[in-house]
Amino acid sequence: MLDRLLITGAAGGLGQMAREKLRPLAKTLRLSDIADMEPAGQGEEVVPCDLADAAAVRDLVAGCDGIVHFGGVSVEKPFGPILEANIIGVYNLYEAARAAGQPRIVFASSNHTIGYYTQDTYLTNDVPLRPDGLYGVSKCFGEAMASMYHDKFGQETAIVRIGSCFPEPKNHRMLSTWLSAGDFVSLINSIFAVPRLGCPIIWGVSDNDTKWWDNSAVAYLGWRPTDNSEVYRAKIDAAMAPPERDAPDAVYQGGLFTAEPIHEE
Repeated sequence: MLDRLLITGAAGGLGQMAREKLRPLAKTLRLSDIADMEPAGQGEEVVPCDLADAAAVRDLVAGCDGIVHFGGVSVEKPFGPILEANIIGVYNLYEAARAAGQPRIVFASSNHTIGYYTQDTYLTNDVPLRPDGLYGVSKCFGEAMASMYHDKFGQETAIVRIGSCFPEPKNHRMLSTWLSAGDFVSLINSIFAVPRLGCPIIWGVSDNDTKWWDNSAVAYLGWRPTDNSEVYRAKIDAAMAPPERDAPDAVYQGGLFTAEPIHEE
C-alpha cells in the first residue's frame, strides 16, 4: 500500500472515478484540480493547484509516493490552454517529481497520439506517432517527457494511451476503444505493484472483440483486462446507425478528432 497517492485532475470524470475506486491503494489520497471538488473525506486531502504554477506543483507533489496524472486539458482547444496545462504543466510535474524522490507516475496519455492511423491497422506500442490535433500533440510531448526523465534520471512512468474510458461505450467506434473503469483500476494497481516498471507505453483498452492495439509488449505487468464492449453492441445498434464508411469516425482511429479545426484563441 502506498502512503500518499496524488491524483491530479480529480474533479474530472476519470479523476472522480479514481477517487472512488483507488482508495484501497493508499493510506491517503491527495486530490488536486483547478475546478471545484467535493470536500475531503476520511483518508483524503484536497489541494487545489494550477499545473502551470511550478512552485505550487512542487508543493503538491512533495510527500507523495505515487502519482496518477489526469490533470490538464482533455479535449481539442486553442493552443494557449493546452500549452499552459498539458505542456508547461507536465514539465512542472516531472521536475516536482524529481525533487520529491521520483514517485512512480501513471501518465494519462491518449489514443489521439496515433489518431491518424486507419481503423484497419493493428498497432504495437512502438509505432511512430500520428497525432490528430493539438491535444494529441500535447500528449506526444508528455510521452516524450516521460521517456526523457526515465532515460536521464530513472523516473518510472506508465504511459497509458487511454481509448475511451466511460461507464459504457457511446458509439460504434468506442466498441473498439472502450476501457472499463474496472479494467483501468486493475491496470493502475498492476502498475504500482510490479517490482520494476520502467517507462512502458500501454494501450488503455478492455478485452473487446474488436480492438486495434497490441499490448503483448507489456505482458510483464500481469494486467489482464476482463471486460468486453461486445455486450453493448446491440444497444448501440438500436440507438444509432453506424457512421458512413468514409466518415472520420469510421476511417481513423482518432475518430472525429481528425476533423477538428485548429481552434483560435
